[in-house]
Amino acid sequence: MSAGARRALVMPARALLRQWRAALLLATLIGIWELYVDLGGADPLILPAPHAVAASMYDDRGLLWSNFLVTAEEVLLGILVAAVTALALATAMHFFVTIRRAVYPLLIASQTIPIPMLAPVLVLWLGFGILPKLIVIALVSFFSIVITTLAGFASVDPELLKLVRTFDMSRRRAFFSIELPTALPGVFTGAKIAVIVAVIGAVFAEQAGSNSGLGYVFTQALPQLLTARAFAAVVILSLFAIALFCALTLAERLTVPWAHSTGTELGETDR
Repeated sequence: MSAGARRALVMPARALLRQWRAALLLATLIGIWELYVDLGGADPLILPAPHAVAASMYDDRGLLWSNFLVTAEEVLLGILVAAVTALALATAMHFFVTIRRAVYPLLIASQTIPIPMLAPVLVLWLGFGILPKLIVIALVSFFSIVITTLAGFASVDPELLKLVRTFDMSRRRAFFSIELPTALPGVFTGAKIAVIVAVIGAVFAEQAGSNSGLGYVFTQALPQLLTARAFAAVVILSLFAIALFCALTLAERLTVPWAHSTGTELGETDR
């Protein structure tokens, strides 16, 4: 393994160690939540204590796991569709001003559509299969990838492009050699945003019409007052989104290590 690859693997581990404050805050909040319920601050049927949620994650592990696989498939496929569509659209908008001017307003308008209202319509139109869910997930996910990719393309030094053209470098070669690598950090930034909202989109889609998935489990558990199971589904969805975010962060460091040459995240310094 090269030194650069080793450094890319070690840096995320160091970043995790620096998150002890966040871990301490999370443990404190969970402790407060536990005490609040145990001391009678809320009916456990309405707000289950953390230990009850943990117990449900174990007792209902078979149900939760099988439905998690359904949601995970929807999310991963939806993100893939969103990423391919977003990259193709951003590239076309970058190359052709006419397309950019025509598509950009529609791109913004697409994000004004209330997803909880659109999802049932798609289910009625396309049925209860995976297709309407993929459309919902892709719709909520692709916008951030398009915008950050366009910003990455715009960050390319125009003087550098002029210089390489003086050496008769073709437009295509300049794109793949200079513009696309420069835009990659933006692509990853958009993708990391997308994986978070994709999980939310999957839940909306499953609640609109589905017989499986964690969104379906959540919807079915609440009327039966199985709130611990409902909270367990939420915890699993949250952990899944965090895992996807961390995986993309690692992939970004391996793919574009020059974007993390300072060894910091979000402008933080080692402490």
